[in-house]
Amino acid sequence: MFKSRSEGNVVYKCTVRLLEDLDVLECEFQPHHKGNFLLEYVCEQLEITEKDYFGLRFVDSTKQRHWMDLAKTIIKQVKDVDPLVLSFRVKFYPADPCRLTGNGKVMLFQQLKRDLRHGRLYCSIGEAAALGALIVQDELGDYDPESHTGEYVSSLKIALRQSEQLEKKAMELHQKREPGQESVAAFDEFIGLARSLETYGIDPHPVKDHRGSQLYLGINFSGISTFAAGRRAQHFRWPEVHKINFEGKMFIIHLAYTDDRREVKKHTVGFKCPSGSACRYIWRCAIEQMLFFTLPTSQHASVVSGGGFFSWGTKFKYSGRTEREILSESLNALRQQKLNNTSPSKRKAQSVPATPSSPQGDLAEIRYSSLPRSTMSEPLGGCMDHHMATSVYCTDNPLPTLETVSEEARKTNGESNDHLSDYYFRDSFDHSSSESGFTTNVIENRLGSHMLHRQAYTSDAISSLAMHSMANNSAIIQQQNASNSAKNAKKFSLIHAFVPSFIFVVVVLVVSTIYILESDSDMFTSMKNWPEMICLRYQYYQPLKEFLTRKFGAIF
Repeated sequence: MFKSRSEGNVVYKCTVRLLEDLDVLECEFQPHHKGNFLLEYVCEQLEITEKDYFGLRFVDSTKQRHWMDLAKTIIKQVKDVDPLVLSFRVKFYPADPCRLTGNGKVMLFQQLKRDLRHGRLYCSIGEAAALGALIVQDELGDYDPESHTGEYVSSLKIALRQSEQLEKKAMELHQKREPGQESVAAFDEFIGLARSLETYGIDPHPVKDHRGSQLYLGINFSGISTFAAGRRAQHFRWPEVHKINFEGKMFIIHLAYTDDRREVKKHTVGFKCPSGSACRYIWRCAIEQMLFFTLPTSQHASVVSGGGFFSWGTKFKYSGRTEREILSESLNALRQQKLNNTSPSKRKAQSVPATPSSPQGDLAEIRYSSLPRSTMSEPLGGCMDHHMATSVYCTDNPLPTLETVSEEARKTNGESNDHLSDYYFRDSFDHSSSESGFTTNVIENRLGSHMLHRQAYTSDAISSLAMHSMANNSAIIQQQNASNSAKNAKKFSLIHAFVPSFIFVVVVLVVSTIYILESDSDMFTSMKNWPEMICLRYQYYQPLKEFLTRKFGAIF
């Protein structure tokens, strides 16, 4: 990573490798720039409109790959990477790749060619030959007997394990193709054939199952798959995946599916990863793929936390658009384009005013009457009218049935009620002040009679009143002290009740876990095979047990 200082600003430089190995792009960014800035710059240089399907990947100092987070600053993510080299790759392989247009489709074609050359797009020899013939068509054009002589396919890199048999089949298919086809047709045919494969969009991650067998975990638009010996062994569709988390090196999938009897079944599957950082990377990839292809909008995305009770939790917030948002936006653009391309005659016909024979008023009434009416509007409206006509309390009318009201509606009702109460308060105040002549005479008469009556009091009466008031004050003080002492006693009892119960629950859990792990009973066999229990046993319980055994001798 290189940085240069000019006028007090720090500018970082990085190299972005494109899908073709020899194509690179030099980029610059500042410390406050986020990952989205760099991705938009690369897509702008490549003239790609569907940038949501692409991403930037880098390798840290521990040789672990990472996708750049578009919502975080670049410098915080790559602070330990030097030199800073990023790779521009397809991150989300679309479920319908033919929807891509322009250079987006070209980049997907180059990514799939790269997957075939590196062995990620695993397929049979016949499928590889068909894909190889399309690659030859793209790079060499139509078959020409004069220029394409001998083993002309051997000069091209088609697949990872490229053999003579594969090259001969690719040449045969290339020679049979009709001449004069455009490159877009070859792109579509190649992408369609690659889309039909089980390994489409799969980046294989090496894992091991509970038996210790070597597997490869793949994640794409349809769900999570496992591959063994080049064939898909398991496939967990996104509707069946209930939760995804990890515990140390263990990647855990919680499933909830419906069996043949239409009963909901729950199942947990765990896979052991080579390292903890690799497990977190797989978890992050799975969460991003699931949210991108399943969420209706990015606004529905919440903060997802990974990691179990015995590992450091990792939080992730999805940023960017989802596939449904991209498709809906493209559909709206097509509709707008069709409206703009409408002929002027049709626009003129549509803008002709209604004639007396056209019953637009009746149609409007019919359409309005067919809409669902709100059950909340009429009672509230009636009560409001009654408020304005009679009294604020509306005690004569029966209360409407309670219904769920949104927060905005509740705020609106609160504001309207405050406004009404303030209105009636000011109205009564003004009305009383307008009749000041009548109230002044009444007050003067009452004050005169009160003064005459006050002179008739004796000293004994005054002393008795004083004693009575003192007694009342002492009673009130005693009540306040009693209430305060009750509150303090309640708080004190709650604290003393919570702490022992918490300690008791922790002790019971620890003792139960030790008993299950150390017991040889068949009753706990299925529980011991849970991925969480396996991870707890071999990563925490066994090391702790060995440590205590060394320190304290024969405790265990």
